[in-house]
Amino acid sequence: MKKVSLILAILFLTFSCGTKRVIYNNKSEEPKKEVKAKKEKPKKKKSKKVVRVPKILNTEDYVKYYSDIAMDEMIQFGIPASITLAQGILESGAGKGRLAVEANNHFGIKCHDWNGKKIFHDDDEKQECFRKYDNPEYSYRDHSLFLSNRGRYSFLFDLKKDDYKQWARGLKKAGYATDPKYPQKLIDLVERYELYKYDSVVLKKKNKSYKVKRGDTLYSISEKFNMPVKAIIKLNNLEGDNLEVGQTLMIKK
Repeated sequence: MKKVSLILAILFLTFSCGTKRVIYNNKSEEPKKEVKAKKEKPKKKKSKKVVRVPKILNTEDYVKYYSDIAMDEMIQFGIPASITLAQGILESGAGKGRLAVEANNHFGIKCHDWNGKKIFHDDDEKQECFRKYDNPEYSYRDHSLFLSNRGRYSFLFDLKKDDYKQWARGLKKAGYATDPKYPQKLIDLVERYELYKYDSVVLKKKNKSYKVKRGDTLYSISEKFNMPVKAIIKLNNLEGDNLEVGQTLMIKK
């Protein structure tokens, strides 16, 4: 009997020690199961919209690509498309200059009161601050806003919209550039690439006839109608600069 009692006691102690419970905060709770955290998939970065500008090989390409933009700006702000294009060609090196290539800045506009992107470039002084744009079209729009929102340029908008010569001289007078030859450079570009024709498109001009009078020359007629000599020659298919009294010439109205 003693042996049986001893065996029973051993069995009791064995089973009672085999079952354990964990005590948390004085409460009996079952051990919590570990939950594996789900791995989040990395979010795809939104790709930035890339503005593709066609390769500009020469000034003719530049005019062809940006003429529509210049005419749109003329319609909205009243700045001659010829002047806008001439300034763009001159200031950007027909789209090949550093400011145009790296900053889409086609008009050499500096950082005056500017909170946008910037680029530093040697100009009148070393490492001057210039505006930087995401798109060349923004440069054209900012050029229009720059001229129309600053009082020193306000007198320009009283000039005729097709008087590119006075606009060129007025820009220099207002301090747009320090180069004393700046007006003539713009005028030469307008006449060389016939940029005045884009002003005519916007203004929907028509030609009118003019009879040559005694003493008239191509130069005097050019000054009278504010039309380049080359344009008169081309429009009338003239082979030389000799005129006859009574001869009829077509002139842009």
